[in-house]
Amino acid sequence: MDEQPGLSDQYRMASPWPIFVAFGIPIAELGILFDVFVVAVGGLLLFCGSLTGLIREAGYAKTAWRPLAAFAVLLLAIGGALVVTDVNLVTRGYAIITAGAFLAAVGIGGELFVPKRGTV
Repeated sequence: MDEQPGLSDQYRMASPWPIFVAFGIPIAELGILFDVFVVAVGGLLLFCGSLTGLIREAGYAKTAWRPLAAFAVLLLAIGGALVVTDVNLVTRGYAIITAGAFLAAVGIGGELFVPKRGTV
């Protein structure tokens, strides 16, 4: 009799990324909603990094660096829109811009300095 029914080598293992996506969304929302800079930046980094992991794991991207850079551009655009408009959300926009800048630095740095697989 099987010790672990339903488990087999032919089935995929569970992905760790959905739980981080689920934590990243509310953390980022709470930080942005209540204007807590560090929490907003950390939540956005967790959320975007987790989505990048999902994209990489699903095979939609060869590396994680370009999706990180794409999320950086998206965050920089949203944060910039909040900063330059007349709505009173300037510090929230700066938090989103900061998260975008971190993601851009990691995405660009990874693309430039991390060796590609299969090359020496």
